[in-house]
Amino acid sequence: MFIKDIFDSKKPVLSFEVFPPKKTENLDKVKATVEKISKIPVDYMSVTYGAGGSTSKLTAEIAEFMQKDLNVTALAHLTCISLTKSEVDNMLETLKGKGIKNILALRGDIPAGTEFPLKDGYSYASELTEEIKRFGGFCVGGACYPECHPDCGSIDEDIDNLKRKVDAGADFLVTQMFFDNNAFYDFRDKCVKKGINVPITAGIMPLTNAKQIEKMCVLSGGASMPSSFVKIISKHIDNPDALKQAGIAYAINQIIDLVSNDTSGIHIYTMNNPETAEKIVDAVNAMF
Repeated sequence: MFIKDIFDSKKPVLSFEVFPPKKTENLDKVKATVEKISKIPVDYMSVTYGAGGSTSKLTAEIAEFMQKDLNVTALAHLTCISLTKSEVDNMLETLKGKGIKNILALRGDIPAGTEFPLKDGYSYASELTEEIKRFGGFCVGGACYPECHPDCGSIDEDIDNLKRKVDAGADFLVTQMFFDNNAFYDFRDKCVKKGINVPITAGIMPLTNAKQIEKMCVLSGGASMPSSFVKIISKHIDNPDALKQAGIAYAINQIIDLVSNDTSGIHIYTMNNPETAEKIVDAVNAMF
């Protein structure tokens, strides 16, 4: 099923993100985790793509497992940062052969000391999106940053780039994680004014430990933290169990507010943790 059709039929759409193992020998363990997560009522699940394409084969295999064994619509991530144009087409053939119909088209992070762009590669996710649409047979999602892409000079410039991605064929958008819903609402309003009219799904990361908080803020491109969230961290920083519960509670409150304000979808970054995902969905289940 095309994910764009899910957005046409219901609102809000609920989705989860999982990541493949770094080593093939851990694949069965990750599949077992994915199966546990899939038992939570969900509209689709996405599978990330390792840095430099390091887990590309496992991404495709897990996406196929979701659809064929678990009967869950899969969204396979695909980054173009380390692929030539012919390698992109080969990857599209692989995904097509596995029955995958949805791709999240990403540029990917530029690894230090590597050539960018490749001599015969793509420089931007908008170019990758255009190629996937030319190839045919896929629904394409795109990433977006409510508080501006870290490589971009301003939010207005970033939204101009996002408009090019949508014009290239992106059917829906998924945000990077954020903790300030007002930043998301401002971003959404700017997108509407720019003529971006595809569904925008809010990416929510339940931060449940101090180390994760520090790491994820770097990976998110510097997502700001509202004072209410900072107070939670400060209060419970020395109590791991309390911090975990507070992080889950904050994510639940974010989601309730987002759904109440007509957000198209909620995408939960599960970090391959079924228990956390289940607690969140149980708390807001009536809203989906």
